[in-house]
Amino acid sequence: MTKASMAQATKTTIDPNEAAHFGALAADWWDPMGSSAMLHKLNPVRLAFIRRAINAHFGADERSMKPLAGKSALDVGCGAGLLCEPLARMGAAVTGVDAAAENIAAAKAHAAGAGLSIDYRAGELSAQGLGQFDLVTSMEVIEHVTDPAAFVAELTAHLKPEGLMILSTPNRTAASKLFLVEAAERLGQVPRGTHNWDQFLTPEELTALLSDAGLEAVESEGIGFSPLKGLHLSANKALNYILAARFA
Repeated sequence: MTKASMAQATKTTIDPNEAAHFGALAADWWDPMGSSAMLHKLNPVRLAFIRRAINAHFGADERSMKPLAGKSALDVGCGAGLLCEPLARMGAAVTGVDAAAENIAAAKAHAAGAGLSIDYRAGELSAQGLGQFDLVTSMEVIEHVTDPAAFVAELTAHLKPEGLMILSTPNRTAASKLFLVEAAERLGQVPRGTHNWDQFLTPEELTALLSDAGLEAVESEGIGFSPLKGLHLSANKALNYILAARFA
């Protein structure tokens, strides 16, 4: 990392209003029919990409149930653990960090009920005193932070030199404004106030932030929707996209 990026990494990136918004949803985060229903539908799609990226980067056997055995994983903006738990089941030693203490409490309770050992932390990532990880993930989070460049720099500071980073976020397009903000929130598919379209990042903008932090995107796909397929991986990135990156 450059001195500039290291300086950025010390900045606070949590937006208190965003933390409060998502913390208020903690109680029914694990309810597939509740306020986080869309995340439950989105999670398997993201996991398909994540598993493929893990196999490619770490040379894991696609038939293995534990492709992350012996590896560490950090999920930032983990909510109540929708991604942390599958990563733990893949064999990783998982740490989850979230801005909202309410989410962390729900995550701990659910993991305990599932018999999973996951290290959950509440607060700013830079304040946790964590080391580096083989896998760093952050799903639908960067569009909610106060400083995306500082956020990417902090994620990068926690990535091992041979590690893999996976990020997903909505794209800033006319289509995403119509369907992810206007339609989804008005129709109750996601809670009102979840999205601020102006804070969405295009793939080019996110790739540039990664490049500034010394990373290169190695694979990316869109996450699209159709009445027949529902949410699915797609070449079309107009609504949402997910990408894998490593050190250049």
